[in-house]
This record gives sequence, structure tokens and C-alpha cells, in this order.
Amino acid sequence: MFGERSIKLFSVFGIRIGANPSWFIFLFLMIYWLSGYFSDILIGSSNTLSFGIAIAATLLFFISLLLHELGHALAARREGISTSGIDLWLFGGVAKLSRDSNSPGEEFKVAAAGPAVTAIIVVVCIAIAAVASQTSSVVDTATFSGISTTPFTALIGWLAMVNVALLLFNLVPAFPLDGGRIARSVAWKVTGERGKGTRFAGYLGQGFGVIMIGLGVLAAMRGDLVSGLWAAVLGWFLASSARGAVASSRFTDEIEGITVADVMDSEPIAIPSTTTAIEADEQFFARFQWPWFAVVDPLGRFEGILTAEAVEAEIRAARPATEVGQLVDAAAGESSAVVREAPIEALLTIDALKQIGAVLVVDSDSRLCGVVTAQQLERALTAAVPHSS
Repeated sequence: MFGERSIKLFSVFGIRIGANPSWFIFLFLMIYWLSGYFSDILIGSSNTLSFGIAIAATLLFFISLLLHELGHALAARREGISTSGIDLWLFGGVAKLSRDSNSPGEEFKVAAAGPAVTAIIVVVCIAIAAVASQTSSVVDTATFSGISTTPFTALIGWLAMVNVALLLFNLVPAFPLDGGRIARSVAWKVTGERGKGTRFAGYLGQGFGVIMIGLGVLAAMRGDLVSGLWAAVLGWFLASSARGAVASSRFTDEIEGITVADVMDSEPIAIPSTTTAIEADEQFFARFQWPWFAVVDPLGRFEGILTAEAVEAEIRAARPATEVGQLVDAAAGESSAVVREAPIEALLTIDALKQIGAVLVVDSDSRLCGVVTAQQLERALTAAVPHSS
């Protein structure tokens, strides 16, 4: 929803870090607000210094958010779950995982990793502050007590306390917050069913969202319009996400047990890797009028995706005898393949369905054994879920 239009900033551990346009708006608003705050705290300091500290505080805050999400991503990687990227946006950050957890323990580890990183950040900030100055001074500045202090103490104190607030908020047992995911893992473990665990945490999330909306409206009525509006919008987002998770869990329960092998076309058309570019153009692209084909090696193992553009470019370059095995997009092939034993719900998170309109199916030896198009998946899901009369 909020990660599709993100702008790439950089990569960490092979994970793409991006920012939604809403993040840039929040970035500047936060710098503006913190400039006024540090101007009040740093009595006698210049506006330039206050502005510089505000920029540093904002950047450190978003670095702490990024570290929080990296905690989730790296914990997921240890559990065999890949991360397509991390996006910063209006309400913080989100790690886009390739699949949902397969067990309560896996869910707990991934969910708890983010808060654990935030807790470490808090401890480090407090330790640095304790060495640099008296701890009471740090706490006073961080809790917005209007006292004079050093720029470094104000910065570290604020960073510590904002991460404490982030930690406490994230640990609220309300889906989709980390605490809600932890609650889901516990309920999942107790009931033995992921759907029941998701609905338990989702109902808590809906309730918490409604409470936040109510508190936001109350704050706005008392004159604190900005904070009230912020709380209400955040509450609406949480309640909507939780409601979506509850609905999704009911749908997942209906399709449980259906695998990719149950819905795939078991006779996919593939081009042998030793086929020349001109042969591929004449025998496949011209004949079937498809924009791409899967390519397999002599043993039938899936090598990647071959596009019509790649073939045409090779022919235009007067290299019609080039074997298509040299022209495949291996990266696109890897991201568009799924094993036949995977649950059908795994197809819902694969980008290839949007990008090329299909998912290639392989067996345990990487041999191409099927294909599932977006239309086939839609028909299978429609048939699997009963409709009320």
C-alpha cells in the first residue's frame, strides 16, 4: 500500500532502503518542530545551532527506525524469509517480507527482533548520557523540561526518550504493531491455529485503533488540534490494518491445504537454452505472440525469463545465432519461481504476478514443472472460497 511508490535511498546487507513521498513531508515537519524545541531547551544558543541539532536529532531518529526494521529483516532472514526492502513512510518504517511466518516460534522471533533493537538503542543512549553528564539532566531535557543544557545532552536525552516511547508503543498487544504480532504468536501457539491467533490480535488492534481515534478527537476538542489529528489518523490506520488482517485470516482459513501444484498448468511452454535467438523468435515469439517465455537447460531446470525485447535486440545487433541461455534474465527468473509444494497463499506475495502475469513452478530439483497465471490464480481462489447465497 505505501511501499509501491517508494524512492530508493540506499541498500544495507543487500536490502533495498526506500522512502515513500510522505516520509519527506514528515522529515521537514519534524525538523521544523524540533528546531523550536531545541531553541527553548538550549537557552542562549543561536538559531543556527538549534536548527543543526534538530537536523541531527531527526536523522538519528530515522536511523533508529531503520535499525528497528533491520532487526525484523535480519531475524526473518535467519528464519529463511527474504526481505524485498524496507520503506520509511509517514508513520515510521516497514520491512516488506516475502512471506508470512510458518510457525508461532518463527513469528515471535521476527516480531520481537525490532523492539529488541530499539531497547538496545535506549540502553546505549542512556549509557552515553550517563558518561557525558548527570543522568537527571538527560531525563529532564528528554521529558521536555525547560532547562538549559548542553547540545549533546539535549540530543542524546531526546533520542533516548523518543525511542522509549517508540518501544512502549510498539509493544502494545494490538495488530499490526510488534506487540500485536507477539500476541498473535502466543495465541497461535495456544490454539494451534494461525487464523485464530491473527483474529485475536486483530480484534485487539481494532479496539486500540478506536481508542486512539477517540483520544485524538478529545485532544482536538480541547485545543490540541495537531496532536489530536495525528493520533486520530494513526488510530484509523491501525484499525483499518487490523480489520484487513482479520478478513485475510478468514480467507486464508478457507484456502488452507491448497498447494501451488493443485492449481498450476502442468504443461508449461519453455524454450531450451540451446535455442538460437532467431529460432526463438520464429518458433516461439512469432507463433504464440507472448512477451516472454521460460528458459530451461538440457535437464529441464529453470534458468530464467527470456523476453521478446532481448531476442529482438540480439537479432538487430546481427547476432541471430546467440543461444537464448545467454540472454535470460536470471534475477527475474529467480523472483518469479515458486516450489510446487508451496501453499497457494504464497502466490499472493510474489511480484511476478503483477510484473509478468504469471508464476513459474519448479520441483525440488529446480526443474520447471508448471505455471500459474494471474487468471488461473483468480479462478482457483474464487472456486475455493464459498459464497453466501
